[in-house]
Amino acid sequence: MNAARAQVVAIGSALPERRLTNAELASRINSSDEWIVSRTGIRERRIVEPGQGLMHLAEPAARRCLEQAGVGADTLDGIIVASITADMVMPATANLLQHRIGATRAWAFDVINACNGFVAALANATTWIESGRAKRILVVGGDVMSSVVDWNDRNTCVLFGDGCGAVLVEAGPADGPGVIGIEMHSDGGPAEELCIPCSGSARPATPEALARGEHFLKQNGKMVFTHAVRRMAEVATSLMKTHGLSAADIDLVVPHQANLRIIQPTAERIGVPMDRVMINLDRLGNTTAATIPLALADAQTAGRLQPGTRILLVAFGGGLTWGAIYLTWGRG
Repeated sequence: MNAARAQVVAIGSALPERRLTNAELASRINSSDEWIVSRTGIRERRIVEPGQGLMHLAEPAARRCLEQAGVGADTLDGIIVASITADMVMPATANLLQHRIGATRAWAFDVINACNGFVAALANATTWIESGRAKRILVVGGDVMSSVVDWNDRNTCVLFGDGCGAVLVEAGPADGPGVIGIEMHSDGGPAEELCIPCSGSARPATPEALARGEHFLKQNGKMVFTHAVRRMAEVATSLMKTHGLSAADIDLVVPHQANLRIIQPTAERIGVPMDRVMINLDRLGNTTAATIPLALADAQTAGRLQPGTRILLVAFGGGLTWGAIYLTWGRG
């Protein structure tokens, strides 16, 4: 058995005030609320104001999480931030956050794993805790997708929104509640089917590249949809089999909030009814690395997240990358 189990004990979230409705979007892109809802399940999303970046959301989410946990930032051993829309490439958002909240003794780094980013960051924090090399880690998932979306491309702009969530992971008894199982996968072969072409050293941000819109997110929607449905169900089923779990052992499925037409078949394939699946994409859209922590925060507000609640997290994103985590909520 592990010397310690990683327990997820508190959560905080932050959202922009501005709501961008389908009706407002539809007037720009020759679409309609009915078209967007029928294909995605999304009715509105939150968008930051001009000049606001990820730190505008990450700091309040982190502070609310620590307040709920009843611990100070100076007790953190580490901070991991999952995002593809950091304030800047360097330094890492986690380092900026470490300074902002006064986590003076914490190391900090970012994880870039797209929509699977929060699952990857939580998995990373779990290994630190289980190894005994850390006792308290803040895990943040957040994205400002409005900064990388082409608002004239109706195939992508209707999907995304901005937001951030944070959870506190602590060391607890090996036989107590916490993270029980993790499974992660990647396939870099179809990477260009979901990417931001002009976002690194391979394609510098030249005037010509910007004029071609290569700094915006590009997606082969049909291909990504097919892979997401398949891979999310596969990884959830595999993790359940590894740990001898059935649908009866899951109180709440918290999936990546990409598209209702991905979430529904995933739930069906793992045998969990939709009344045990957390959905908030109708109000927030796809916030990439933030979708799962934001859904967890909404579940807590709704009374669906209690000490001992058995949760399955599952996500799929650009990379391609996908993963699942099974845990019981709260301190032991």
